[in-house]
Amino acid sequence: MSLVRPAPAPIVCLLGGESSGKTTLSRALHQCLTSTHGLRVALVPEHLRTWCEARQRAPQAQEQAGIAHEQTRLIHDAQAAPGVQLVIADTSALSVAAYSALYFADESLFAPALHAQRGFAATLLMGLDIPWEADGLFRDGPALRAKADTVVREQLEGRSIPYQTIYGRREQRLGNALRALTPVLSSLLGHAPVTTDDWRTLGRPGWVCEACSDPDCEHRLFTGLLKNTGIASETP
Repeated sequence: MSLVRPAPAPIVCLLGGESSGKTTLSRALHQCLTSTHGLRVALVPEHLRTWCEARQRAPQAQEQAGIAHEQTRLIHDAQAAPGVQLVIADTSALSVAAYSALYFADESLFAPALHAQRGFAATLLMGLDIPWEADGLFRDGPALRAKADTVVREQLEGRSIPYQTIYGRREQRLGNALRALTPVLSSLLGHAPVTTDDWRTLGRPGWVCEACSDPDCEHRLFTGLLKNTGIASETP
């Protein structure tokens, strides 16, 4: 008698520049999906942060590849852990590759990083609608955050890897992320992760983009796409 192996746990990856809310959102998703929905979720932290905290310095050019490789290994190890239904990765090797390109003009890490990224079930890119904040570690400011965001977008789009940009603050960002993940989560839960009534508690209809007045800006386009899929919109 042949044994049927269970399908590997889907991987949800959060990407974004420094101080863009990846860690906050990844933890919020983990708590919501484990506590509220009862899923067995593995949360993979950002290895670069662990590396920097342990050594109290930023990595040098020759250390970037090892950090990127370890991030990918941690994600796949979490996916292979017994009983895990979903993996949430607080960044991937693509973030390391982006900063390696910006700091050291080294683009050699993009190919393996994008190969790994293509295998993820969903990629969520953090919007830059939250203020940049220093954290006492190795952050360089909002200008570099914006540059990293541009590099990541260019790489994803250049390889036709789908992603969704997540905007909002606090519960609103969590709500937007959950809606973006509805196809992944519905297959695990057997239903949508939340109801339309839940979204009404998170905002008000008829919002206007807080970043600009351009009706074609990405923030408003994102909400428009949600309307077209029949999902109620929310305000930031």
